[in-house]
Amino acid sequence: MTVVDDEDEPELVDADGRRVDTWREGYPYDTRMPREEYAVEKRRLQIELLKLQRWVKSTGERLVVLCEGRDAAGKGGTLKRFTEHLNPRGARVVALEKPTDRESTQWYFQRYVAHLPAAGEMVFFDRSWYTRAGVERVMGFATPSEYDRFMAQVPLFEQMLVEDGVHLVKFWFSVTRAEQRTRFLIRQIDPVRQWKLSPMDLESLDRWDDYTEAKEAMFARTDRPYARWVVVSTNDKKRARLEAMRVVLSRFDYDDKDTSVVGEPDPRLVVRARSILEVDRRP
Repeated sequence: MTVVDDEDEPELVDADGRRVDTWREGYPYDTRMPREEYAVEKRRLQIELLKLQRWVKSTGERLVVLCEGRDAAGKGGTLKRFTEHLNPRGARVVALEKPTDRESTQWYFQRYVAHLPAAGEMVFFDRSWYTRAGVERVMGFATPSEYDRFMAQVPLFEQMLVEDGVHLVKFWFSVTRAEQRTRFLIRQIDPVRQWKLSPMDLESLDRWDDYTEAKEAMFARTDRPYARWVVVSTNDKKRARLEAMRVVLSRFDYDDKDTSVVGEPDPRLVVRARSILEVDRRP
């Protein structure tokens, strides 16, 4: 196996020179988005994001975007394109390490509260407080009582944020089982991507159904009218990034908005959490 280098979406090639097309599994498009088309659309949407940022700053609004999903689902790459041209003084990505000994004794949400936006700011969480509903539950890092307490508190926590005027967008980036395996293999082979692969990532391969169960329980209990989950199919990373941008931009009536650029999120790739049925739940 070898890797075809592509900054946006590297591909795996087998010994016979054939591309590994696991991304096609259950995907509504026959081809990936061409790089040239992607580059044009990305630039146009990033200009709209700059308009949104100026509006957020001028009006004193506060925006929080949560990015969750399975390992290798494309969260980090999407956030990189979101913030690529934004003013870093008013937009930042938060990707927290595991809690310190001191943080482990705090109220669970406490360390996340410290990173919430002030007036005029946009904050993007690369994984968020929902770590407790996913990896901590599946890997046994949280006790059953800690998990139950979190699930009871998180809707109240988010309701308080929204009632206080925070705009909250919750993304779940969805990747199929076969495509996740392909991306992990690319990370194993490609030296510049090996840092992205952890022992916990590899262990998650054998816990696919456990993560599915955790995800569905999380959707059932935390998908509320004031804080809906938005599920984005990421087997084609380029399309996923653009659709995520559209989701955020379509929610706001900011100054000088170009609706012909923003359009509406593609319903074949962007769906409500409660409409999801896991198609890859086999052992």
